[in-house]
Amino acid sequence: MYIEQGYKGKFGLWKFFIIPTAFLAFMALNYVATLLSPVNVEDAMAQMIDQWGSPTVLVLLLAPLVAGLFVVLGWTILVHQQSITSLTTSRKKIDWKRVLFVFSLWSAITIAFTLIDVYGSPDDYVLNFDVSKFLILAVIAILLIPLQTSFEEYLFRGHMMQGIGLLAKNRWVPLFVTSILFGLMHIANPEVEKLGYGIMVYYIGTGFFLGIMTLMDEGLELALGFHAANNLITALLVTADWTAFQTDSIFKDISEPALGWDVLIPVFIVFPILLFILGKKYKWENWKERLFGKVMDENEFLALADENPSEVQA
Repeated sequence: MYIEQGYKGKFGLWKFFIIPTAFLAFMALNYVATLLSPVNVEDAMAQMIDQWGSPTVLVLLLAPLVAGLFVVLGWTILVHQQSITSLTTSRKKIDWKRVLFVFSLWSAITIAFTLIDVYGSPDDYVLNFDVSKFLILAVIAILLIPLQTSFEEYLFRGHMMQGIGLLAKNRWVPLFVTSILFGLMHIANPEVEKLGYGIMVYYIGTGFFLGIMTLMDEGLELALGFHAANNLITALLVTADWTAFQTDSIFKDISEPALGWDVLIPVFIVFPILLFILGKKYKWENWKERLFGKVMDENEFLALADENPSEVQA
């Protein structure tokens, strides 16, 4: 009953939508600004990196989202008067083993896929490794990227998933709304400008994947681990002149960017296989009910808490 955890604390539906609305409004303004700007996103990024260096630019890109995480968590504690645990999971406590398992699994898969592509298409990559620069990148990335990805998870699969679910009284509406909005959040990324709107299939598909994991597992732990691994390992392994994170990574992709099957394969093949593996490991059942079922109203939830307090901990 992850969505129903939102009833805990000092309940009020409006409290779930203030921060997401402000953030999405900011992202919309940012997108409009990129459309009206005479300088494209790739050129603007290149100018910033030439002026300040890629480590500083990376910190500048991550810092607002890192700050956003503390805003979300502070809002949860001070305004919702809800515990971070109940925003994170329906379990009695946050299951860090889940976070570490999926982080390790997706890190290994990402490294394997990247190395296969590098050695299968050697003309598309150059070795970009510089020990001193890479160590600086590693420190920044390891410290900040998991906080950045956690902000996005707590915002979309946390506040918005719980708030929209409690408002709609079902599970499929928050799944669809949060997944689509999560994808649209990336619309101002330089990848979209370079590859076209077809790349949105990947972003929105990833949103659905993360949302399904959250609803099936009744908690954010798997989504937190996956998202951190996805962004962190990619930032450390591969960079390109047209990506959002331009880093001093191990390899640099110098190929001419093109939208291809590599966008569809993760969404329609890799992610379903991962859901199957995780479903077997964590014994997920009642897929239809967990993805499309009803959400209890507050009185039903409180009555269940009175009858079976052990089932509604956190």
